[in-house]
Amino acid sequence: MANNDFHPISGVDLPRFAGIATFMRLPHIALDNPRLSEVEIGIIGVPWDGGTTNRPGPRHAPRQLRDQSTMVRFQNGATRVRPYDLARCADLGDVGPNPADVADSMRRITDFYQQVRASGIVPLTAGGDHLCSLPILRALASERPLGMVHFDSHTDLFHSYFGGFKYTHGTPFRRAVEEGLLDPKRVCMIGIRGPAYDFEDRDFADAVGIRVIPIEEFHKRGVDDVMEEARAIAGTGETYCSYDIDFIDPAFAPGTGTPEVGGPNSYQALQVVRGLRGLNLVGADVVEVSPPLDPAGATAFLGATVLFELLCVLAECVSGGKQAVGMAASVRQSNS
Repeated sequence: MANNDFHPISGVDLPRFAGIATFMRLPHIALDNPRLSEVEIGIIGVPWDGGTTNRPGPRHAPRQLRDQSTMVRFQNGATRVRPYDLARCADLGDVGPNPADVADSMRRITDFYQQVRASGIVPLTAGGDHLCSLPILRALASERPLGMVHFDSHTDLFHSYFGGFKYTHGTPFRRAVEEGLLDPKRVCMIGIRGPAYDFEDRDFADAVGIRVIPIEEFHKRGVDDVMEEARAIAGTGETYCSYDIDFIDPAFAPGTGTPEVGGPNSYQALQVVRGLRGLNLVGADVVEVSPPLDPAGATAFLGATVLFELLCVLAECVSGGKQAVGMAASVRQSNS
């Protein structure tokens, strides 16, 4: 069972609008904190959008996601998972990027996650644009390629942008396959849609064995059937989950730089994460929330809820799949 020191502050004890915002109201444990070795799941902000090629803004997401996550309570209302009873969770703070240098920022991200990994902590990331996933994978997959379940409206498998520049939010998983960080035959991409310039990305996916499930197939088959296939593709090996908020239809998540209509609704957005249960997850991220394009905060609130769903799945992984039984006092706190 988790130490109570690693439980969130309850709304019964301190109103949600009060106090310093951390992810899920968890304690902030910096990398140089002596208690870092006690943490099992670390939530990390990557406030960087140096890979954005159109509408910027995801660099502001970790701060707003922290604020919106104060609305998250102790127990998952659908799965009944109580993640803070299953694993010791903490906010590990932000990676400090270099907004003037893409390569240096990626090095900083990789260095941060290497320390997290060396401490035995499973990382849950709030990005940032989707290029953030590449330096994270460089840290997590340095010894062996990972499988991946990827929710997005874009594959992010393009070779390059603007005359050969290889590092943008549209290229991270092409680089990850080339660098041997992902096993393409254990990668499933779900929700792909929208108009395109060409099919270079899809041709690459076909060539290396990545399974792409376009949105038309997703809607036709339904969440349960699609996620059953995704779990089969990832198998029992170590797997990463990357969740781009533009996977969700912009009617529900308008605050993102490259929205595509025709996507899942907010309920399906949570269902797919629950469909990851049972996988051997070693990390996950939620990226491309853009607060400047989200003045009402609805996208960030949905993003924070997706983070909580991912936290529940990761906590089950850390605890070996066992759910903890909460006490009556904790149930009372979860309703506040």
